[in-house]
Amino acid sequence: MTLLVDTHCWLWLTTSPERIGSRAMKKLKDERNELLLSAASAWEIAIKYSIGKLALPVPPAELLPRLMAETKTSPLAVQHSHALRIAQLPNHHTDPFDRLLIAQAQIEGIPIVTHDEQFKRYDVTVIQA
Repeated sequence: MTLLVDTHCWLWLTTSPERIGSRAMKKLKDERNELLLSAASAWEIAIKYSIGKLALPVPPAELLPRLMAETKTSPLAVQHSHALRIAQLPNHHTDPFDRLLIAQAQIEGIPIVTHDEQFKRYDVTVIQA
Protein backbone atom coordinates (compact mmCIF):
# COMPACT_ATOMS: atom_id res chain seq x y z
CA MET A 1 0.00 0.00 0.00
CA THR A 2 1.17 3.51 -0.78
CA LEU A 3 0.61 6.15 1.91
CA LEU A 4 0.87 9.92 1.66
CA VAL A 5 2.05 11.21 5.04
CA ASP A 6 0.83 14.63 6.18
CA THR A 7 3.61 17.04 7.12
CA HIS A 8 3.08 17.02 10.88
CA CYS A 9 2.71 13.22 10.99
CA TRP A 10 5.93 12.76 9.05
CA LEU A 11 7.72 15.08 11.47
CA TRP A 12 6.22 13.12 14.38
CA LEU A 13 7.40 9.88 12.77
CA THR A 14 10.95 11.23 12.78
CA THR A 15 10.98 13.05 16.14
CA SER A 16 8.10 11.91 18.41
CA PRO A 17 6.61 8.66 17.12
CA GLU A 18 4.72 8.21 20.40
CA ARG A 19 2.31 10.91 19.17
CA ILE A 20 1.08 8.62 16.38
CA GLY A 21 -1.67 6.12 17.16
CA SER A 22 -0.88 2.42 17.06
CA ARG A 23 -3.01 1.64 13.97
CA ALA A 24 -1.33 4.33 11.90
CA MET A 25 2.12 3.50 13.26
CA LYS A 26 1.68 -0.13 12.28
CA LYS A 27 1.01 0.95 8.70
CA LEU A 28 3.89 3.45 8.70
CA LYS A 29 6.35 0.84 9.97
CA ASP A 30 5.15 -1.94 7.64
CA GLU A 31 7.98 -2.27 5.12
CA ARG A 32 5.53 -3.50 2.49
CA ASN A 33 4.02 -0.01 2.44
CA GLU A 34 5.54 2.86 0.49
CA LEU A 35 5.61 6.17 2.33
CA LEU A 36 5.39 9.39 0.33
CA LEU A 37 6.24 12.92 1.43
CA SER A 38 4.87 15.61 -0.84
CA ALA A 39 7.05 18.40 -2.17
CA ALA A 40 4.33 20.58 -0.60
CA SER A 41 5.39 19.25 2.80
CA ALA A 42 9.03 20.04 2.10
CA TRP A 43 7.94 23.53 1.07
CA GLU A 44 5.85 23.92 4.25
CA ILE A 45 8.75 22.76 6.44
CA ALA A 46 11.18 25.12 4.68
CA ILE A 47 8.85 28.10 5.06
CA LYS A 48 8.09 27.44 8.72
CA TYR A 49 11.79 26.93 9.45
CA SER A 50 12.78 30.14 7.66
CA ILE A 51 10.26 32.28 9.57
CA GLY A 52 11.09 30.72 12.93
CA LYS A 53 7.88 28.69 13.40
CA LEU A 54 9.66 25.34 13.22
CA ALA A 55 12.83 24.57 15.13
CA LEU A 56 15.09 22.01 13.50
CA PRO A 57 18.58 20.87 14.51
CA VAL A 58 19.94 21.66 11.02
CA PRO A 59 18.47 23.39 7.96
CA PRO A 60 15.74 21.48 6.09
CA ALA A 61 17.95 20.99 3.02
CA GLU A 62 20.27 18.88 5.19
CA LEU A 63 17.67 17.28 7.43
CA LEU A 64 14.92 16.16 5.08
CA PRO A 65 17.01 13.99 2.73
CA ARG A 66 18.60 12.24 5.72
CA LEU A 67 15.28 11.63 7.49
CA MET A 68 13.60 10.54 4.27
CA ALA A 69 16.31 7.93 3.80
CA GLU A 70 16.04 6.78 7.43
CA THR A 71 12.24 6.42 7.21
CA LYS A 72 12.36 5.01 3.67
CA THR A 73 10.11 7.83 2.47
CA SER A 74 9.89 8.64 -1.23
CA PRO A 75 9.22 12.13 -2.60
CA LEU A 76 5.93 12.98 -4.31
CA ALA A 77 6.26 15.82 -6.80
CA VAL A 78 3.55 18.45 -7.17
CA GLN A 79 2.00 18.25 -10.63
CA HIS A 80 -0.16 20.86 -12.35
CA SER A 81 -3.13 18.51 -12.01
CA HIS A 82 -2.61 18.46 -8.23
CA ALA A 83 -2.50 22.25 -8.01
CA LEU A 84 -5.50 22.72 -10.28
CA ARG A 85 -7.63 20.22 -8.33
CA ILE A 86 -7.58 22.64 -5.39
CA ALA A 87 -10.07 24.86 -7.23
CA GLN A 88 -12.57 21.97 -7.13
CA LEU A 89 -12.25 21.28 -3.40
CA PRO A 90 -14.86 22.53 -0.96
CA ASN A 91 -13.50 25.10 1.47
CA HIS A 92 -13.60 22.86 4.54
CA HIS A 93 -9.93 23.49 5.13
CA THR A 94 -8.12 26.79 4.64
CA ASP A 95 -4.49 25.64 4.96
CA PRO A 96 -3.05 25.74 1.42
CA PHE A 97 -0.51 22.98 2.10
CA ASP A 98 -3.18 20.63 3.45
CA ARG A 99 -5.47 21.40 0.53
CA LEU A 100 -2.67 20.44 -1.85
CA LEU A 101 -2.07 17.18 0.03
CA ILE A 102 -5.78 16.40 -0.21
CA ALA A 103 -5.72 17.09 -3.95
CA GLN A 104 -2.68 14.83 -4.36
CA ALA A 105 -4.33 12.02 -2.39
CA GLN A 106 -7.45 12.31 -4.54
CA ILE A 107 -5.68 12.38 -7.89
CA GLU A 108 -3.18 9.66 -7.01
CA GLY A 109 -5.88 7.55 -5.32
CA ILE A 110 -3.84 7.00 -2.18
CA PRO A 111 -4.72 7.20 1.52
CA ILE A 112 -3.31 9.98 3.63
CA VAL A 113 -1.99 9.59 7.17
CA THR A 114 -2.97 12.63 9.24
CA HIS A 115 -4.08 13.75 12.66
CA ASP A 116 -6.13 16.58 11.15
CA GLU A 117 -9.86 15.87 11.51
CA GLN A 118 -10.70 18.27 8.64
CA PHE A 119 -9.30 15.81 6.09
CA LYS A 120 -12.23 13.48 6.78
CA ARG A 121 -14.59 16.05 5.26
CA TYR A 122 -13.04 15.44 1.83
CA ASP A 123 -13.33 12.54 -0.58
CA VAL A 124 -10.07 10.89 0.54
CA THR A 125 -9.18 7.81 2.53
CA VAL A 126 -7.80 8.97 5.86
CA ILE A 127 -5.67 6.90 8.20
CA GLN A 128 -6.01 8.67 11.53
CA ALA A 129 -2.68 9.20 13.24
